[in-house]
Amino acid sequence: MEDVLTKIVAHKRIEVAEQKALLSEADLEKQLQPRIAYSFKAALNNSPSGIISEFKRKSPSKGWIKQGANPKEIVPGYEKSGAAALSILTDEQFFGGTLADIEAVRSLVQIPILRKDFIIDRYQLLQAQKVGADVVLLIAACLTKEECAYLTNEAHKLGLEVLLEVHSVNELEYITPEIDVVGCNNRNLGTFVTDIQNSFNLAKALQGSGKTMVSESGISKVETIKELREVGFRGFLIGETFMKEACPPDVLRQYTAEF
Repeated sequence: MEDVLTKIVAHKRIEVAEQKALLSEADLEKQLQPRIAYSFKAALNNSPSGIISEFKRKSPSKGWIKQGANPKEIVPGYEKSGAAALSILTDEQFFGGTLADIEAVRSLVQIPILRKDFIIDRYQLLQAQKVGADVVLLIAACLTKEECAYLTNEAHKLGLEVLLEVHSVNELEYITPEIDVVGCNNRNLGTFVTDIQNSFNLAKALQGSGKTMVSESGISKVETIKELREVGFRGFLIGETFMKEACPPDVLRQYTAEF
């Protein structure tokens, strides 16, 4: 089976190079402006539900989920329905998103926004800060430990928090004191097969780490969130479960009403 992650990262390197050719890193940095930042870590720890509602149009495994979805029509509704934070996909080729999706809603919400993408270059951190993201996703499987440490440091310089995503016990060595939040992905990024048990397994390995933990992918029941909270998770990233419905914020409201 083709390794989907390898394909995505290879395309991302080409994409970033093309973006740099249009606007240099130095010129992009000059465009940055000071702004209010919302703490992703604090929002999760202070939320009754910890639900991170995701805006996602499509995925490599499911194809189009909600083609043509408008973030202005969905994302503010997520906040009103009790989301602790927001996740917005900005990968266009595989997920149908753009940086403009964050930019379009930044002034409409007052909770943290995660730029969900495949971050491999400092340039992408600058982009995230410019459009108003508060936190960026770093995926251990995409990076060396040195690259992860470098990007974490650069993100912090820009006022961005870091959600480090791990998929296996072998990747726990990527977790350093500087990492703000640890995400346990239940989806294998090589095959895109999902197994919620992965979060329960990693929770055992992370006990005593003191890290705020997020469970990502495959969550479709309130009962699952409650079970994950019992083993230490404080964030729950949910995308497809909401986005496949006619009105995603209405479904979220049914979830948050249980907490």
